[in-house]
Order: sequence, then C-alpha cells, then structure tokens
Amino acid sequence: MPEITRFYGIIIKLFFGDHPPPHFHAVYDEYNAIFDMETLKMIEGDLPSRAEKMVLEWSAQHQQALLEMWNTQNFHKLPPLR
Repeated sequence: MPEITRFYGIIIKLFFGDHPPPHFHAVYDEYNAIFDMETLKMIEGDLPSRAEKMVLEWSAQHQQALLEMWNTQNFHKLPPLR
C-alpha cells in the first residue's frame, strides 16, 4: 500500500485496488483507521483523539487531491501536516 505522507508518527496510505467508498488508511503505532475521502469521517478502526484530529485537519487540506488520486489511480506524495 503506497505511503502518501507521514507526519507526527502518523502514516497515510492509499491502496488503489481497494473497495468503495473512496478512502485512505491512517496508521499510528498499533492503531489503524480508515477514513472516507468524501465525508472525511472515520469509517473503521480507531485512533487516539489527538491523532484523529490531526488526520482530519490534514485530509481537509488535501481532500480534492485525495479524491483525484483515487479516481485517476495516479499516485503522488502529498505534503505532511505542518
């Protein structure tokens, strides 16, 4: 699963052959979560509250790029949360 970005110990990944809805994976230590790209809601898994807030902030900044990547299957890295 390609890594899109990494920040504060959180790794964001995307797998192109994956099931709908369009989503990305967030991994933080032993925690795993899946976020819907259209609603930016966590749809599976769990993360500590602070990590979830950072993922939501980052994904709001890059939502259009994530959806475009999912739809075109054209992978590229995205900047981390700053």
